[in-house]
Amino acid sequence: MRRYGKHTDEDDIRSRPNRKGNRPRTNIRPKHEDAAEGMVLTVDRGRLTCLVEDRVVMAMKARELGRKAAVVGDRVALVGDLSGKKDTLARIVRIAERSSVLRRTADDDDPYERVVVANADQLAIVTALADPEPRPRLIDRCLVAAYDGGLEPLLVLTKSDLAPPAKLLELYGDLDIPYVVTSRAELENGDAADRVREQLDGRVTAFVGHSGVGKTTLVNALVPKDRRRLTGHVNAVTGRGRHTTTSALALPLDAADGWVVDTPGVRSFGLAHIDPSRVIHAFPDLEPGTEGCPRACSHDEPDCALDAWVAEGHADPARLYSLRRLLATRERTEGD
Repeated sequence: MRRYGKHTDEDDIRSRPNRKGNRPRTNIRPKHEDAAEGMVLTVDRGRLTCLVEDRVVMAMKARELGRKAAVVGDRVALVGDLSGKKDTLARIVRIAERSSVLRRTADDDDPYERVVVANADQLAIVTALADPEPRPRLIDRCLVAAYDGGLEPLLVLTKSDLAPPAKLLELYGDLDIPYVVTSRAELENGDAADRVREQLDGRVTAFVGHSGVGKTTLVNALVPKDRRRLTGHVNAVTGRGRHTTTSALALPLDAADGWVVDTPGVRSFGLAHIDPSRVIHAFPDLEPGTEGCPRACSHDEPDCALDAWVAEGHADPARLYSLRRLLATRERTEGD
């Protein structure tokens, strides 16, 4: 009797019995050429809220996608019931190639990276100047994640009435990062939102910050209530006057092509997934100097070619210091 294994050919077909009869398995997937294009607004326990034209559609991932997961910001193709009516469900059959990804791990020892947002243009890092005290190491880690994922950073400093911004801004002066400084009064009366909005028009911006810095208050001021209603139910917990986001949520700005992605408050930002060779792309003045670096150079070792490159006057030494400080955050805890 012939056995399946080493001596099989195209005439040998393995079939699995089922109640409807036997048929050979296939890896050919349907093309779904009539699928509609949409954008993922939020994800909650396997259900994805998507914007299809002017309708909000609930969907689930099609089995043919395998383990590939869609995240907030993904551009997707959907089939099925696209009416957006209650209790209807569509299927996501394709996920478009991503232009950027914001990723993090739970901590630096966690090998499992999580894509928080896809296709964002910039990362707004919101931090208070006091109450709570600023955490430069967390800011550094967010910057590294932005540079690694292809997002441009934006610093949003709140509560300037409690502490001046000069000392914190000095740490990032050599990185040429745009910034907005706001006070508590400006957060309350809407002036802060107006100033921040100037940096967001026509772009997809992910907001990140730890609890108490005013991130969600700012997002709520940026997005009017009638536009927040577009996304339907927001997965959030409210207590003692605080609104704490528990899942990423994309919200449309007044500008038709502008979006804000409110992400959950973070206590830490793991960088186990970061590759130094990707971070250097955010330093175009230093990148040519890495051609002489040894393979897999960390850019902070005796044989790194960047030292000679900078010494020859090709770049500002302060820029190299900033690069190495950011890369060193992978080895330090946020409290160091």
